[in-house]
Amino acid sequence: MSPGNKHISLSEQDDESLIKLTLDGNTRAFDVLVKRHSRKIHSMLMQMLNCEADAYDVAQDSFIKAFRALRYFNGQSAFYTWLYTIAANNARNFIRKRGRDRTTTIDNDDKGNQHEKNDDLADTSLESDPIRKANLKDLNKRLRAALEQLSPNHREVVTLSDIAGLSNPEIASMLNISEGTLRSRLHYAHKQLQGLLEDLR
Repeated sequence: MSPGNKHISLSEQDDESLIKLTLDGNTRAFDVLVKRHSRKIHSMLMQMLNCEADAYDVAQDSFIKAFRALRYFNGQSAFYTWLYTIAANNARNFIRKRGRDRTTTIDNDDKGNQHEKNDDLADTSLESDPIRKANLKDLNKRLRAALEQLSPNHREVVTLSDIAGLSNPEIASMLNISEGTLRSRLHYAHKQLQGLLEDLR
């Protein structure tokens, strides 16, 4: 696909073409990249930070940093992997600056309402199935509560693997750990989550 083909809309361009267009001065191309990946980035950050406002701020900062550093993107990994690396690093730095290892409780009513809005956006078909909608909201609430009880390292690998959907090689590269260490962390985290979810029934 040629980024110079004016007959192809920006939304139809692949990431590589959009990057080339951005580097050529077309900032609208980067807007498309942001729109394409922002939902997954935000979902990951919500799990890591458990705060709508913080996740939004870190996401915006991550996109700004990505834009400024785009000329250094070498294409050795997928763009979204590179972007996830920036966002995850920003989240870890944010948590350290906030002066705590664990994120805030999920019991805040305002945040709970925001979580529910996000759950609604995730699947519009739920509106026609209120029972399924209620069950999924309850499951999401229990999952968030269980994730809160994991260590930051274990919560991070679960978020990147199960929520962001990144592959083991991608995550290992992002976190600068071996795939064996990653598999070990995931195994322990999944086992712990299973027990926590049973306790939260």
